[in-house]
Amino acid sequence: MSVQVEKLEGSMAKLTIEVSADEMEKAVNAVYLRQKKSISIPGFRKGKVPRMMVEKMYGPSVFYEDAANDLINKTYPDAADEADVEIVSRPSIEVVQMEKGKEFIYTAEVALKPAVVLGEYKGMEVPAQPVEVTDEEVENSLKREQEKNARTVTVEGRAAEMGDTVVLDYAGTVDGVAFDGGTAADADLELGSGSFIPGFEDQLVGVNAGEERDVAVTFPESYHAEDLAGKAAIFHCTVKEIKAKELPELNDEFAADVSEFETLEEYKADIRKNLEETKKSQAEQFKRDEAVAKAAGNSTIEIPQAMIDTQAEQMIDNFTNQLRQQGMSLEDYERYTGMDAAKLQNVMKPQAEEQIRTRLTLEAIAEAENIDITEEQIDEELANMAATYGMEVDKIKEIMGDAEKQQIKDDLAVRAAAALVAENAVEVEKAEEEEAEAADESEA
Repeated sequence: MSVQVEKLEGSMAKLTIEVSADEMEKAVNAVYLRQKKSISIPGFRKGKVPRMMVEKMYGPSVFYEDAANDLINKTYPDAADEADVEIVSRPSIEVVQMEKGKEFIYTAEVALKPAVVLGEYKGMEVPAQPVEVTDEEVENSLKREQEKNARTVTVEGRAAEMGDTVVLDYAGTVDGVAFDGGTAADADLELGSGSFIPGFEDQLVGVNAGEERDVAVTFPESYHAEDLAGKAAIFHCTVKEIKAKELPELNDEFAADVSEFETLEEYKADIRKNLEETKKSQAEQFKRDEAVAKAAGNSTIEIPQAMIDTQAEQMIDNFTNQLRQQGMSLEDYERYTGMDAAKLQNVMKPQAEEQIRTRLTLEAIAEAENIDITEEQIDEELANMAATYGMEVDKIKEIMGDAEKQQIKDDLAVRAAAALVAENAVEVEKAEEEEAEAADESEA
């Protein structure tokens, strides 16, 4: 096998791969042997038709397409390595020559890793995020915990109010005719939840248990059932029961029940501490994201479209796997959303380009800053992976090849570069940021 590399414009390259005539003949014969059991020609027993007879009847290229696919799948990985260029896309393949007794020649057009011209990546200004925790935030968190521990009780002696749950039977009609899905028995409906047709819940405020009431509503124009969209309906409702949440009293006993603390004040102090830690973590992540985004925006990179397409395809593959874990297929997703694979790829291309720009920028920063990842750092990362997947570190090392180890090293370098950019960023308050932006605009 021989490989020739032709550099093209826009960080693209064309690989011309030539495979010997002998290898091509072996591939064609392998396809014949694989398919001959299903070949049937009058005068021959099924599976016993000579290759020469098949080629005479159907043409000498009858096995070429499958043989070409086999040869390409077999030779392209080695050809890509031999080309000694950094390929960052799936190849666009074109068969140039495939004839009996001649070399098999094909081309693979690929994107190459583009050059990065770094812009400013140190000392950039990013908006500061507040990390102070207010008393209101503590109280809101406490109330959420109170809500989680509420119990439901049957209401007696009063009518339904917003926030109550009514247990009801209902039967809906449009123009006096019942419709599918319009009838239910013993349904729970929380008033104010917005879970039913707009206006329905409001009309049940003030109803008493045992009371019947007709509720008049209009289905939204965007309603999922097209035959009901925009139509007026009447629901005859029979309210069987009214239930309300009974919140526990916020006191020391409550704190002891829901936490490890004996007093409410201790529990509130712990809530404040956890909220502060969360805000600090979020602020650090925000600073990092903003600084890295600015650094990437300051870089000059000519990203080949083939690289973006490949990244978008990988993102769709990941998304498809996530759907599969939820018991859903991409076809199901398309039926529910109208978003097929082609539309999904178009939506993901801007995200793919942003991811590529960010990654390439951080890789270039790691190189410019001579960031070196030690074996100890790699071992630490492998230990984290082992803990995550519940495996022994030695087992992970055993199944990990050089390429996977290099990927981990590259990822750690990128992570370190992002940390460096964030550490050197300057946080400014919102007023300062607005003044700086106004100054920039006036200069422009």
